[in-house]
Amino acid sequence: MKLLITGATGFIGQHLVRRLLERGDTVSILVRATAQTENVPKEVSIITIPPTQTELEGIFKKEKFDGVIHLASLYLMSHAPTDIKALIDSNVKLGTLVIDAAANANIGFFINTGSFAQHYNSLPYSPTNLYSATKQAFQDIVQYYAEATDLTVLTLELFNTFGPGDTRAKIFNLWMNVIKEGKTLDMSPGEQIIDISYIDDVIDAYLLAIDHATSTDARSLTGRSYTIMSPERMPLKELSRVFSEEVGSELKINFGAMPYREHETMIPMENGEILPGWSPKVTLREGIRRTFLSN
Repeated sequence: MKLLITGATGFIGQHLVRRLLERGDTVSILVRATAQTENVPKEVSIITIPPTQTELEGIFKKEKFDGVIHLASLYLMSHAPTDIKALIDSNVKLGTLVIDAAANANIGFFINTGSFAQHYNSLPYSPTNLYSATKQAFQDIVQYYAEATDLTVLTLELFNTFGPGDTRAKIFNLWMNVIKEGKTLDMSPGEQIIDISYIDDVIDAYLLAIDHATSTDARSLTGRSYTIMSPERMPLKELSRVFSEEVGSELKINFGAMPYREHETMIPMENGEILPGWSPKVTLREGIRRTFLSN
């Protein structure tokens, strides 16, 4: 299968590209001119976003991709006024240019990536921050293409992710740094529920979504959104205990020393539809060991 990936230089994207290559797919990635591509596998074709939409559509028609997996986004927990343009450009404009080119080039499918942060308090739509509002804005645009074109469109809504090679400033990396430095960390009371999945299971979901998008009943699924939800959700305070046990080191945290963030998600979305046929294979504890104890 010939596939185009956006956001391929990010944590999830790098793992997805590797798995696609392992199973024999032909992979191209769409990147900005400023992207760091030194670690991109040599088998991957790197396409720089052209200056015009006509050129982008021409590339899509020439390459005849079977499908597009859209991972590119800019995540900001909170924003300043100077961040607004970048958020809209990354999370709304880029995706719209790509999906429009895909539709006009008669590409088979487009798999979008959403976020649980679009569903504060498990509501059908309630944005946690401007980032999640822009993700929803694009998802609404995606729905137009699902209904008005022959493009098969699916959205996977992700929760937190972790695994080897993750350099993001995420909770497990923060905790490991605290352990290594022998410091004590001030945190909120820690009663918020955390949903976090090991990267291999998340990539399994994308591969399964490709199968659905190319199946005989693909058109009946177009426009649907699916959640990739862990069955091992737990409060942050409990998660810290599990993490400490699995890495074999004491994690010193002053729970309650900090207030909850404004608009803190206490219970992540609970009522989303799970991707048919998907279930995680790696337990939380095994994922922690694979990430932090493997050589």
